[in-house]
Amino acid sequence: MDVKQAGTSLDSLVSSFNTRIAELQELVIARNMYPASSITDLSAVDSTLKAMELQVQQIKERLREETEAIPKAKKLIESSLRQQKKLQSMSAYVPSHLPERVTTINQNTSRCVLPEIPKQDLAIGSLKIEEEPAPLPKEKKGRASPPLWYITADELDSLSSYMKGRLTLDKVNAAINDMATYAEANAQLIIAPRKKLTENNMDKALELREIATTETVKGKHFFLETDIKGPALKLDNTGKAILTVLRHLGRVSESRVGRHRVFVLLNPQ
Repeated sequence: MDVKQAGTSLDSLVSSFNTRIAELQELVIARNMYPASSITDLSAVDSTLKAMELQVQQIKERLREETEAIPKAKKLIESSLRQQKKLQSMSAYVPSHLPERVTTINQNTSRCVLPEIPKQDLAIGSLKIEEEPAPLPKEKKGRASPPLWYITADELDSLSSYMKGRLTLDKVNAAINDMATYAEANAQLIIAPRKKLTENNMDKALELREIATTETVKGKHFFLETDIKGPALKLDNTGKAILTVLRHLGRVSESRVGRHRVFVLLNPQ
């Protein structure tokens, strides 16, 4: 290496040292500009970082719990679906409403509960209402409630389209509720004490007692065509179609007693 090349290398080395020294001076100046605030900022960053680490850990634990709960949730969903199918199957046979079991003898008197029927026989030829309640025939240990024998969707579907018409399951079963209410009111009139009756009710009670002694009605719950006043069963085209369907399905039988058209509620066979 000659003298000229050695001088060039030395100049380059000196220049490099000078540049590095200048950079270090700038770094020292920058560090000493805000010495207090830099420490505070670093502490805040450290606190924030620790809080984030804690949140991440909590999220991981929550995810683990949710993952473990997934099999239990699946079993619960399966049980709920099975229960839903059962309830849907049951709802197809339940009417939209049920009748009241206690009816009034008249609008001006308070409601009365049916008394226990005595075991004495009902005299066929007597039309006089006595002071003691008169029993329905063939009842020994209290009078049973009128039968509520609802129809099913399969029974309704089995009818011909001409007979079924526009009838629905709810309409027909609601009519069955009304018929049971009519029969319950008539049964109360038959067994009601005289002091519970008004003049109008007494006349009807005499008629009902006479009808109750006929062979086709004796010992059964019944109502008259004149009792049909709704709310679900009325003497219109729909009501007549419902009565036809119920006679066909064996829910009621029809007979004529004197001037009255009598419908007897039948029990399931």
